[in-house]
Amino acid sequence: MFELADPWFLLLLPLPYLAVRFLGPAQMAGGAIKVPDRVGETLLAAGRHRAAQSGLHLQQGILWAIWVLLLLAASGPRDLAPVSALKVTGRDLAIVLDLSGSMVRDDFDLDGRQVTRREAVATVGADFARRRGGDRVALVVFGSEAYFAAPFSFDVEAIARQIEGAQIGVSGRATSISDGLGIALKRMENSEAASRVVILLSDGVNNAGATNPRGVAELAAQMGVRVHTIALGPKDLSTADPGERGVVDAATLRAISEISGGESFRVRTTEDLVAVGEALDALEATDSDGLAAEVFHDYWMWPAGLAALLGLGYGWRELT
Repeated sequence: MFELADPWFLLLLPLPYLAVRFLGPAQMAGGAIKVPDRVGETLLAAGRHRAAQSGLHLQQGILWAIWVLLLLAASGPRDLAPVSALKVTGRDLAIVLDLSGSMVRDDFDLDGRQVTRREAVATVGADFARRRGGDRVALVVFGSEAYFAAPFSFDVEAIARQIEGAQIGVSGRATSISDGLGIALKRMENSEAASRVVILLSDGVNNAGATNPRGVAELAAQMGVRVHTIALGPKDLSTADPGERGVVDAATLRAISEISGGESFRVRTTEDLVAVGEALDALEATDSDGLAAEVFHDYWMWPAGLAALLGLGYGWRELT
């Protein structure tokens, strides 16, 4: 819908006319000399007078056009652009991602090809993040240590790209589940969101960090933060051979979710991982009416630019 942001500027349209009408033309000082008139000179003067009048009308037309265009630009012509309402759920959601050395294992199939655990998680996790429109999403990664990879933001596309670009080993090769969850809770400590959720994914056993995962889960419960856990990998401690590497502590992850009031998921294949994303979408739905947003396309530069061109043309004409 086309409109003017400040239409009252158009009230100034008759200002130049009123100035001339009531202030009158400037009076030239000095005397005048009368000379005898001749017929030829009279006709020549009349021709010059008509030419001068024609030139004066052209000048006035250009000046009026410049004045009208400037007022039109000042009034702010604009058009309301169609923009979808931004969904806002009032939820803070932290994705806590294991980037320990075991994530390099290529025991997952994705689209018919063998991929590493990190590739599978990056593909499905990034897609999950992109569907969180309306949530404030953050990313925490952990290995031997944990750090905040991306702060809470409504820009879910930026979070998804961070997940896709996450590299194994940047936070160490060991697995500190408790530190990863603890960093997420620390960042949520002063959050005023109506709902606070952590999605914790790990494919290993907590073997680093100074705290116990169950103790951190109890802290999450006290804070009112739900922790949904995802145990990733073909084998876990209960099914693996003694001393076998690359297994996940599914029991501990399940205990974390139960203590905090969340859900626990067991993922052995890429299909399981996709199903988990869909289940989490249902658990943490983002449907809402959203906030109405008005975005305008401004057009003031067009009349302003045309006025500038007319002004340059008028100035060049006067100089020549």
